[in-house]
Amino acid sequence: MIRLLLLPAMLVMLTAAFIPSNPDLGTAEAQCRPGEAGTTLMVEVDGLKDRVGKLKVEVYPGVEGDFLADDNILLMAGKTFRRVEGAVPVERTPHICVRLPGPGRIAVMVLHDRDSNHRFNWQRDGVGFSNNPRLGWSKPRAEAVAINVGPGVTPLRIVMNYRNGLMFGPIAESR
Repeated sequence: MIRLLLLPAMLVMLTAAFIPSNPDLGTAEAQCRPGEAGTTLMVEVDGLKDRVGKLKVEVYPGVEGDFLADDNILLMAGKTFRRVEGAVPVERTPHICVRLPGPGRIAVMVLHDRDSNHRFNWQRDGVGFSNNPRLGWSKPRAEAVAINVGPGVTPLRIVMNYRNGLMFGPIAESR
């Protein structure tokens, strides 16, 4: 009986291992299209340190275990994962539209990848999460960043956090 229960989980993990991971996963589904009806998230990114590198918005299921999980595994399991990535916009407070599969409970992470290497470097890059939790030296818990989105457009303001000495938080003018 236990083997039968483990079989679906093993199949998902094995299948995910054969899908090459790349920064484009989840991007086609996330692109907002002019005039398209549906569930969208309008993310206002506040407190960017500068305009270098890339800005990446990722949407995850708002539950522990799926929040910040591997994108291959989430997609193979049919769970929500969306990614919008591009050059940092020149606007002081950029707004980024993310198309969602429908209403539900999600968690959002924004990464200011200042060296454009597709990885978080805690000494250089900035990060922000939905609900703007106070950050320590570990990732926030899913319930601290989970939000509910309904049909239509849901606005969301995310304040970016950067390392400053021994602290990790918003730059002074964004608080």
